[in-house]
Amino acid sequence: MKKQILITGATGLVGKKLIAALLQDGHTISILSRKNKSLKNVKVYLWDVYNKQIDPACLDGIDTIIHLAGEPIADKKWTKERKQQIIDSRVMSTELLYQTIRETQTPVSTFISASAVGYYGDREDEILTEESTNGTGFMARCCKLWEDAVDEGKSLSLRIAKFRIGFVLAKNDGALASLDKPIRFFAGAPLGTGKQWIPWVHIDDIVSMFKLAVDHPTFEGAYNACAPFPVTNATLTKAIAKELHRPVWPLKVPEKILEMILGKMSVVVTLSTNTSAQKLLDTGFIFKYTHLEDALADIYSK
Repeated sequence: MKKQILITGATGLVGKKLIAALLQDGHTISILSRKNKSLKNVKVYLWDVYNKQIDPACLDGIDTIIHLAGEPIADKKWTKERKQQIIDSRVMSTELLYQTIRETQTPVSTFISASAVGYYGDREDEILTEESTNGTGFMARCCKLWEDAVDEGKSLSLRIAKFRIGFVLAKNDGALASLDKPIRFFAGAPLGTGKQWIPWVHIDDIVSMFKLAVDHPTFEGAYNACAPFPVTNATLTKAIAKELHRPVWPLKVPEKILEMILGKMSVVVTLSTNTSAQKLLDTGFIFKYTHLEDALADIYSK
């Protein structure tokens, strides 16, 4: 059945790809944006999360919300103010959506939200399922507050699905574009110990996960949105270098150096998150890319 879908964070890496895929499937798409813009076959409504302003007409006829909005994690140094902004952009936007649903009494039935594997914190080699406990540190706290805000939608009788997204592989965009830059300039080396687990996922598979959650009412709760075979940072670095025909230096970039360059944000690249994709596989979801080498070969061949 075709849906009327409202998407937040629609101009981000996942949002752009998702809009095209959902339109192709025949769904009707609206988005919430901070700035007025023109998108083919998409209705655009304005909101200002920090000033708690939203066009209530954005919910007209909407039955499904896909919530991707949130300040980028790694584009600025983590000052106290920036960290609060990262949290507020996720929590306050969720609260504003729910407040608007209550006020308009719109019969929204499904709320699908992004989250992140940062929920688990730094867990070394521990295998992490959706039932694993919330971790410690800023990333874990941010994700917990984010998911708690999303779960408040249960009071509105919404079906809620949350995707804890890992390291997204996409061409010239997102985290991969930042990681492969030094490798392109012959400065590739594992970061930190190089032993930390990186739960990766191809952008096409992320889009397919959200599409499946839209179409199937059995999707509910949290899901690790990562390929079945996570790799270490050292393995990821070598695999990227192989695709780019570049060497990898035998030395590792020490965590102290990373902290000097990135500040507290260095934990983004040193966290070890060994996630399991079994819950997602149990739904019948079929990954297009299960092996890192195949995913990277597809991306760098485009």
